[in-house]
Amino acid sequence: MSPLNPVKNAIESIAVSARQSCASTAFGLITVATLMAGCSAIDKPVRPSMYDFGPGLSTQSAAASTPAAHTLPPMAIADISTAGGAIENQAVLYRLAYTDAQELRPYSQARWSMPPAQLVNKRMRELLGQRRVVLTAREGIALNRSQNANLPMLRVELEEFSQLFSAPDTSVGLIRLHATLVDITPQGEKLVAQRSFAIQRPAASANSAGGVRALSEATDAAIEAIDQWMQQLPAR
Repeated sequence: MSPLNPVKNAIESIAVSARQSCASTAFGLITVATLMAGCSAIDKPVRPSMYDFGPGLSTQSAAASTPAAHTLPPMAIADISTAGGAIENQAVLYRLAYTDAQELRPYSQARWSMPPAQLVNKRMRELLGQRRVVLTAREGIALNRSQNANLPMLRVELEEFSQLFSAPDTSVGLIRLHATLVDITPQGEKLVAQRSFAIQRPAASANSAGGVRALSEATDAAIEAIDQWMQQLPAR
């Protein structure tokens, strides 16, 4: 054996050890990076889905709400009130009627873009304004003072706005409203009529998305019912 072989063998042994050490270090770094990325993904908060009633009237529908298309007398709509409680925040609420119908539960990953009363108020002004001039309560009172006009004003209280489950896979969007129609007179408000409305529409899916769509459809139906009720009242 050549006297150089032991030296050569030693050098080669050192090189192998160095390569193994580098590979081990690289693997360790990759593992640490992967774990850190995984922890980051786990710790990253999930942003709740944000819902409203959609983009509103289309261009064609909006054209129908021009002054020339107004066939009903003007009216004022006061801001919709609530009975308080959970309905005043932006949570998408549901009830499990088959377990405890008295408990309101919020979806953890779903929110309304604004409190339900504001959403319903916005939608009501939009739909009722297609065939009449719609004013705010302040505008209606100011108009009455300046023109001595007995302008009707609608006051609405939102009492229920939730997805109601009768079974784990069966639910409806339920809205309950209490409507009061008054005349704005120089002497103050004069009661014309009152009525409660409870409208529900089936949810296509047993989740927040299905509940939101059902509540949107129920809201439109409730506003249509209120409109028909007001038109059926005797002329004053």
